[in-house]
Amino acid sequence: MRSQARNFSYGLRLLPAPKRRALSAVYALARRIDDIADGDGPAGRRLARLSAVRGMLDGTAPARHDLVLVALLDAARRYPIPLAAFGDLVDGCAADVRGSTYATFDDLVGYCRCVAGSIGRLSLGVFGADDVETARPLADALGVALQITNILRDLREDRMAKRVYLPAQDLERFGCTLDVDAYGRFSDPPERLAELVRFEADRARDWFATGMRLLPMLDARSAACTATMAGIYRCLLDRIAADPARALAARVSLTTREKSVVALRALAQAGRG
Repeated sequence: MRSQARNFSYGLRLLPAPKRRALSAVYALARRIDDIADGDGPAGRRLARLSAVRGMLDGTAPARHDLVLVALLDAARRYPIPLAAFGDLVDGCAADVRGSTYATFDDLVGYCRCVAGSIGRLSLGVFGADDVETARPLADALGVALQITNILRDLREDRMAKRVYLPAQDLERFGCTLDVDAYGRFSDPPERLAELVRFEADRARDWFATGMRLLPMLDARSAACTATMAGIYRCLLDRIAADPARALAARVSLTTREKSVVALRALAQAGRG
């Protein structure tokens, strides 16, 4: 977690050890699924490997010697983790392998629910909530907010990998193509790109506003963990929207100190709650 998901690790440190271990197991499998999709090799081979992961989860493939699966299944015995949500993650990553694009924002939201809303639902299984039915769509919404932020942060990197996530309808609205030149620079007029990025950032803020309604439903430590993860990504989103040109030129990140401040603020807020 600390080496591969530093943003999330700040939140996980605020959890009690049993929940931290359980959520680390959830992340380990999610990371594996994502790495398969982003890996080298023919698309057919990567899709077959994703299918094999699905088989491990539904019991059709043996998992006795897979330490990640052993840890995850142990966590699922301790907490009501909806393991079926990993199937949504596999579906979203398979769409990445196929190079899927999205015509409308609703189409993009469907993808975000698969690859990130699923993580919100899995995490909620570890956190727990008095009213899971009400909490589940809020956890899903927070995942959508984080994924849109990821898409905006990685816009250039994804384009260089021949992936375009922003809806075709929005690209047309702002007169953008996201084409890049031989140096990896966007060829669209900078002011149009900036307007597009700010437009999508505003949408992400709406999803954050919905998702943050989850916090009062969680215990103090789980709320602090969630607020830290969301807070770090919300800071990234604000930074991207404040200076789209810079965000499009290089990956935006927060310093260790900035992330620590977000975590401490979240912990203090949860303590007051």
